[in-house]
This record gives sequence, C-alpha cells and structure tokens, in this order.
Amino acid sequence: MTDTTAAAPKRLSQGEFIALMGVMFATIAFSIDAMLPALPEIAAELSPEAPNNAQLILTSFVIGMGAGTLVAGPLSDAFGRRSIIFLGAGLYVIGALLAYVAPSLELILAARVLQGLGAAGPRIVSLAMVRDLYAGREMARVVSFAMLVFMAFPAIAPLIGAGIIAAFGWRAIFLAFLLFSFVSIGWLALRQPETLPAPERRALNPTTIRASAIEVLRHRQVMLSTVIQILIFGMLFGTLSSVQPVFDITYGRGDSFPLWFGGIAIISAGPPLINAALVVRLGMRPLIRAALGAQVILSLLALAIFLSGLLPGDSSFWIFLIWTAAMFAATSFTLGNLNALGLEPMGHIAGMASSVMGAISTLFGASLGAIVGLFFNGTPVPLVAAVSVFSIIAYAIARQLPREGR
Repeated sequence: MTDTTAAAPKRLSQGEFIALMGVMFATIAFSIDAMLPALPEIAAELSPEAPNNAQLILTSFVIGMGAGTLVAGPLSDAFGRRSIIFLGAGLYVIGALLAYVAPSLELILAARVLQGLGAAGPRIVSLAMVRDLYAGREMARVVSFAMLVFMAFPAIAPLIGAGIIAAFGWRAIFLAFLLFSFVSIGWLALRQPETLPAPERRALNPTTIRASAIEVLRHRQVMLSTVIQILIFGMLFGTLSSVQPVFDITYGRGDSFPLWFGGIAIISAGPPLINAALVVRLGMRPLIRAALGAQVILSLLALAIFLSGLLPGDSSFWIFLIWTAAMFAATSFTLGNLNALGLEPMGHIAGMASSVMGAISTLFGASLGAIVGLFFNGTPVPLVAAVSVFSIIAYAIARQLPREGR
C-alpha cells in the first residue's frame, strides 16, 4: 500500500529510490566493516597491553550513532528530511577527519563517537523518508530491496579496508569514509526531492516532542519491535566485535579474513530478495518468527558442537563459517520487517518513531555487543552462547507481536 498523503511533489523511480536508500543505510555498514581488517594493527600500535580494546573502535561509533538517533528524527520532523541528513553528513566528515589525525586510541574513540553521531542522520532519516512514501507490507518490501544494497557493502568493505591498509596504512580508511559520504550525499542532493512537505512538519517545542515521544513509548507494537531489535543488534555487534579475532586467533585465517567475510556477505545478500518476495503475501510477523526460530536451532546446535570439542579445527571452522553466514542472513527477515511493523502506526511522526526505535535498539544493542566482544577467550563459544540466549529471548517476544493488516 502506497501512502500518498505525504508524497513529495516529484518522486524518483522506485528503483533509483531503493538504490539511494540502500546506500544511505550502508553508511553504517561501511563505517564498521571497513575497520575490521585494521583491528590487529590498531591494537598493536595503540593498545598492545589490552588488544581487545581495539574492538571499541566499532562500539564507540555505534554508541555515537545511537545517541544521534535521539535527535535526528525529531529534527527531521520539524525541518525536513534532506537538511538533517546534510547536517549529519557534516558531523560524519568532521569525525572522520579528527580520527585520521588523532594520536591516541582514546582520541580516535572520541572522534568515532562524533562520526557515529553524524551517521545517525543518513541512517534514521532515510528510514523516515521510506515511511513518508510507503507503508505496511509495501514499506517492508522496499526496505528489503534496500537491504540488498546494504548487504553488498559488507562483502566489499573489508576488502577495501585491507587494500587501503596495504597501500596507505590503516588511518587512510578514514579518508575513504570522506569519499563515500561525498558520493552518497551528492546523489541525494542532486536527485532526491524532499519527502516531508512544509505543511506536514511538526513544531519543534518541548510539548510537541514530549507528546510524540510518549506516544511512541506507549505503543505496544512499537516497543515489542524495539526490544527484539535490541537483541538482534546485540547479536550483530557482538559478532562484528568477535569475528575477526575468531578467524585470526582461533583458526589462523587472519590474512584471508576479508575474503571469508566478503563471502559471508555475498551469501547473506540473497535473503533480502526472498523476504521482498514473501512479505507482501505472508506479512512481517510470520517471517520474523521463522527467522528467529531458525536462529535458535542453529545457534544451539553450533554451541553443542563447539562445547563438545569433537570436531578438528578445519571442521570446526566450517561450522563457524556457516553459522555466521546464517546469522547475518536471518537479519534480512527481521530488522527491515521489524522497522516496518514498528513504523506502520507512526506515519504522522515517522521521524520521532525512527529516532526512538533506533536510539533504544542501537544503544542497548551496542552495549550488549561490546560485552560479548570483551568475553572473547580464543574460541567461538562465548559469542555463540550469547547469540543463543539472545535469539531465544527474541523469539519468545516475537510470538507476542500483533498481526498486521495488509
């Protein structure tokens, strides 16, 4: 179902709009995944006494992004979508430049928080743009196709990062972030009209903000969706924090990690197409429950295999590879559908709803992921055990999601 009440005077073709939104979403993936090959060098250079602290390069960005989502949505409800995306991009660029020149890990982490703060603009406001133009299962379908673009970036980002490190050193990755931002924001500036007309914007005052926030927080469907997303982000960020050390320290495949991770991302790029084909017919809720149920089964099975210690290293590696690919693939049936389900009743305050959902899920999910990453002990057991627990809880909550209309 297309929501025409908030359509812009001029619209891109759906194909170009999906591609552009996919690139906006991918700001996050590129900013995280391109850093993965740099973690060993960052640890050796800036934190040799505590190498696990290098993982905070990832979580500091996510924490900044989570904080940024608190303000990006309400600001876009008041001032329009495009202007807030441009503002966020400016902060993102400044953060990348500061990280490039920062002499210590602590200062890089501070710069990454600022970079994440700015990335909240493209991430949250682009989702509100989708809700401005689409609703319900059709929105879930559009987001699924955009996720296909989003999922392509993890396939190439570690390779880009590894290539940059080999040629120019790990700090040059921050310059790649500048280039990416210039390209994506330039595309938006030249091609995408404003999707929130001035008459439909909401005044930015404490009373309006408070009323909108309370409306979001009191809506059962929105909050159930958000809590499930917290657990899913905990799985994702925990995996991103641990996957490179597992490949390197546990299985001795650190040098080839970008290729393996790219293969995982390629495998994970197919499910968004499947979700897009099924969601209009089946709805969001059944697909969410099926994906989480499969995650429970696979994680418990993998945990039992790792704890038994019966498989030799090579066989154990393939189990971990398949499990990781399956976990990323499952997000194609959960995150987009959960966002569509949560935003469905919130079209009149899509920016605020995107912010509240994004801030809560990102901040709490990143915190869970950081804790999981710090428990790395040279084996995949802490990660797989944590994902098993998170997926069981998420599945139980998903069974309480209300049925949505078409």
